[in-house]
Amino acid sequence: MTSLDELIAKARLLLSEGHSPGQIADELSLSQETVTWLLTQKKGDVAPKDVSIDWTVVSSNALLLDDVARLMLHRYHCAAPPKPGEKTGSASLGNVAVVGIAISGIPIATLIAQTEQVKLAIYHPAKQSSSEKPTGSMSGNFSAIAGERCIVVDDVITSGKTMHEVVEYLRRHKATPLAIWVLFDKRGLKEVDGVPVYSVFRVSRID
Repeated sequence: MTSLDELIAKARLLLSEGHSPGQIADELSLSQETVTWLLTQKKGDVAPKDVSIDWTVVSSNALLLDDVARLMLHRYHCAAPPKPGEKTGSASLGNVAVVGIAISGIPIATLIAQTEQVKLAIYHPAKQSSSEKPTGSMSGNFSAIAGERCIVVDDVITSGKTMHEVVEYLRRHKATPLAIWVLFDKRGLKEVDGVPVYSVFRVSRID
């Protein structure tokens, strides 16, 4: 998308198709506050400070998506000092569970888990829930996380709320979050509640 009008039209289309504001935020890689503004803004209203990221050229192509997953793996391994006898970037993840954040983090997490031959878990954030008291939850169709060392994977950090939520959830359910991997970080976060963030790109808005 290249203009504000296109973003507004897309947000309204998704809403008409039954998407919740939280789901629209995920689809457009925007904060929920920005999506609310797109759906309700009036002439003269000041737009929230946000950055729209459209990476569908990559996310819609399985080969490119696999390249991104491997890039995120290399980004993590190159950031950590090698153990004795290992070359930089050659380490494996070891015994971990990769936790993909629904929706966009799922395909990336799946490819990473497949490459490393480790467990795959899926987390549904609270913002996608339609209940009166929305809460996040793990999918029962994938790996359980109790007692696991976990790496959290998503495409974009927008406000950081989902990452705080999943870190708290993992700890509450006796799992240990080791790291957060994202393709784009719009907040420039180095850590979330003590869990280091490994982003491939940091996106900054300069006003």
